Amino acid sequence: MATLISVNVTFLMGFEERVASATLTTFFCLIFLFINGVMLFTLGSKRVFRETSRYILLSNLLLGDTLQLAISQLLYLLSASRVTLTYPLCGVFVMLGKLFSRISPLVLVVMSLERYVAVCHPLRHASIITSRNTVGASLAAWVFCFLNVLIQGLLLLMFPFDQLESLQMSQFCSFFAMLLVPVSAFYVNVYTYFLFISATLTIVFSYVGVIVSARSAATDKDSARKARDTLLLHLAQLGLSLLSVFYTTLLLQISTLLSWVVFIRLQCILFVLFFLFPRCLSSLVYGLRDHSFRVAFVDHLHFHLKVSVTPVKAAFVS
Repeated sequence: MATLISVNVTFLMGFEERVASATLTTFFCLIFLFINGVMLFTLGSKRVFRETSRYILLSNLLLGDTLQLAISQLLYLLSASRVTLTYPLCGVFVMLGKLFSRISPLVLVVMSLERYVAVCHPLRHASIITSRNTVGASLAAWVFCFLNVLIQGLLLLMFPFDQLESLQMSQFCSFFAMLLVPVSAFYVNVYTYFLFISATLTIVFSYVGVIVSARSAATDKDSARKARDTLLLHLAQLGLSLLSVFYTTLLLQISTLLSWVVFIRLQCILFVLFFLFPRCLSSLVYGLRDHSFRVAFVDHLHFHLKVSVTPVKAAFVS
């Protein structure tokens, strides 16, 4: 979601620049939401997609990315419009954003372990990686993220809201604007580092296990190669998730090198590249690697594009 520095940057923008940045980001956001929406529709269109473990996990990954995409754009538009919220309303948006953004690494961990079991324990894969167990693991990931959000919400209660004259915020809503007590910022840093380090180690462990298993004569070489490539893709997806975490740090470094005029224009592009684009690219690349899903997705995408273009042509003709 929009960070504190990007919020301050939008405050420094003139009216025309704010309109341009809002238009640009909204344009890309709608494209990415459309693609994600078609992917979600595709995953729910066939029974095999609804009951196969890898597609169930892809649905959870895609759902989290899509909702995070919408929340990020909403907060960006609010800041570009110079709209301030009340602390409770901002807290709801921020906590929802944190919930959706932190589900991706956990789902990638489950997806990596599924590939590890498929290659290293192929005889037990069917009994371990069932649709029921996959749904249970997905629910556990969502509950874990919800508990994290709940803890952050409880930490916010330490702030003396009763001493404020009004609950109306004096600055624009952002994640950093809701770090009202020092312990809250400390907890967020610890949780973030723990989450991404644990996810990275799990994926690397799975990758090494697949590499070692691939040397065995009893292992299907083609299956091991595909699993290895998939795990490398998971590392890349985790890297895309990390982009949003280090977005503020990168902006701070860039702001010291460029003039404010150039920086103000550049940050809009960085927001699209670091926040919006990864929320579509991550699931899209993974989905397109699967032949069955790719065929169904292309068919649905072509149908939706045809439906959306036809009314425009009809209106033009009339």
